[in-house]
Amino acid sequence: MPVVTEQTVRVNGLDFNLAEAGDGPPVLLLHGFPDSWRLWRHQISALADAGHRVIAPDLRGFGDSAKPEAVEAYRMRALVTDVVGVLDALGVERADVAGHDWGASLAWVLAMFVPDRVSRLAAVSVGHPRAYAAAGLEQWRASWYMLWFQFPGVAERELRADDWAFFRRWAWNGAAPGQDPDADRQVAGLSRPGALTAGLNWYRANIDPASFVADGEGSSLPPVSCPTMGIWTSDDFALTEAQMTGSERFVTGPWRYVRLDGVDHWVPVHAPERLSQLLVDFFD
Repeated sequence: MPVVTEQTVRVNGLDFNLAEAGDGPPVLLLHGFPDSWRLWRHQISALADAGHRVIAPDLRGFGDSAKPEAVEAYRMRALVTDVVGVLDALGVERADVAGHDWGASLAWVLAMFVPDRVSRLAAVSVGHPRAYAAAGLEQWRASWYMLWFQFPGVAERELRADDWAFFRRWAWNGAAPGQDPDADRQVAGLSRPGALTAGLNWYRANIDPASFVADGEGSSLPPVSCPTMGIWTSDDFALTEAQMTGSERFVTGPWRYVRLDGVDHWVPVHAPERLSQLLVDFFD
């Protein structure tokens, strides 16, 4: 079992907690909402055992990293500069990058706008932004919560109510306290002062309600030129297959699509062996 160490680095005037393990070609793992580097604990071990230096930060607003109060502090440009700053602080010029949920969205943008820092990209659950926007009515229906999250105070109140009962029904298929350790871990993290609003600010800063009726064709994002693997799971409550398979149109590098049946949104912890092997093979 590789040794996982944690440290704090100062980036963009904020303190970021990160986990690191192993030695060799670097792999950067980016978690999503509402999580921390611990989402990746199984993949960290597998990738470190396979000969990689694995870096998994708590992103802005999550885990033990800083949680600015302003909504605008969570705009994508700031999030990208955070990731680049973490790589700079660790002396990493270029890395393989895997992201899940919001971490996948961030990884796509990183590969688009800072391509010299990304060797290969693995996007778990969330496809390319333009493919997501073009995925149509089924995806808009699945994304209803993103609009609800836009209302400060309302979402916070309802998500916390009755010992996080709605959150557990919506995100964890009704897992009761003590039934799923990762659901309990997320609830504990969100219960920390300022954490829930910080996490919701990712949505408030980056989701334009107008995008729910857009077709994805009007934006002018650059293509992703590195080798890219998209991974989607059939039981995901929030994301459709179309928004992942459609990502191929926006990748000029080699593209691979993997569908995992019978797995829900929380791929790193509910299909840890399968995801770890996919990443080990892809980043070999």
